[in-house]
Amino acid sequence: MPVYSLLVKPSSADCNIHCTYCFYLEKKALYPGRHRHQMTTDVLERMIASYMETPQPTYSFGWQGGEPTLMGRAFFERITEFQEKHGRRGSSVANGLQTNGLLLTDELAAHLGRYHFLVGVSLDGAADIHDRNRLTESNRGTHAQVLRGIETLKRHNVEYNILTVVSAANVHRGREVYRYLRDELNVSYHQYIPCVEFDDVGNLTPYAITGAEWGRFLLDVFDEWRGGDEQRVSIRLFDSILTMLVEGTANTCVMARNCRQYFVVEHNGDVYPCDFFVEKEKRLGNVMRDRFDDMWNSLAFRDFGRNKRRWNAKCAACPYLKLCAGDCQKMRYATSEDPSRLSHLCDGWKLFYGETLPEFERLSERIRANSIA
Repeated sequence: MPVYSLLVKPSSADCNIHCTYCFYLEKKALYPGRHRHQMTTDVLERMIASYMETPQPTYSFGWQGGEPTLMGRAFFERITEFQEKHGRRGSSVANGLQTNGLLLTDELAAHLGRYHFLVGVSLDGAADIHDRNRLTESNRGTHAQVLRGIETLKRHNVEYNILTVVSAANVHRGREVYRYLRDELNVSYHQYIPCVEFDDVGNLTPYAITGAEWGRFLLDVFDEWRGGDEQRVSIRLFDSILTMLVEGTANTCVMARNCRQYFVVEHNGDVYPCDFFVEKEKRLGNVMRDRFDDMWNSLAFRDFGRNKRRWNAKCAACPYLKLCAGDCQKMRYATSEDPSRLSHLCDGWKLFYGETLPEFERLSERIRANSIA
């Protein structure tokens, strides 16, 4: 039975801010001639109904953008209405929302809390860091508004985590960012993702990071986390490493050996294999005409998934392959169309795993011992 989730872009690349490093803004070119891109009620219901016809252990929906809260509270009320309408008795549904936090109202937050949405809020650190890249169209920082959004979630007991993009603005300030989230904001769930973008001629953009910088950033965060915060602070990457070591399973697509983890559904129902590869030639179908099972079994999706294992020959001898799996395809396609290229972040992963894997292995042994006890 194929198990997969949906990553939904109900407002496409539309956003109320203009982040310097956003890779998705350019996707507006796929849908020209429209000032606003919004998923209609018909597309929303058809997508939910057809997905919930498939046998899944949990029906997992991730609502992203652009900025999905541009859709307004009524849209999120329709989401849960349709999930209740089309869900089988006893079925499990999980909703995740990734937002910049600026449009979170008390009414919307109350609904998110009532239906147990897990909300990811984008925040890159303290104001002097965050406001380097996460700006309004009038070039104003958004840090203070994000904090107001977080307070709104707290008032309604909405579970949330922080997603931090690691860019040139904060890559050398890993300890500082970690302490800010942990101590000043009292955030227990962190997710760090690397900013890797190239210009039209293959040069790294000014806001992007190198592999070595990524590895050092992770080491700085790890040094702050270990020896006291293992039970207090959840870092998604570290959790995934421990899951792989303890259970032998990949709970993130980066660590998986096949890139068929989810479908991206755009505002008009178009379906793609990954939000890094929302490209005209990689379109798999449309929810208004095509079944998810058929798109899952399509040659295009199978080929995309199999490309993950077409890693560089050097990877076969690498002691960290079980954790890296050649890295995200985006990091391998960064400067070439060849999926067998080494990841742009390869040096960083080696640096990080070379210094931390023994400690992760000790932690995994402790987890096994506690589970047996």
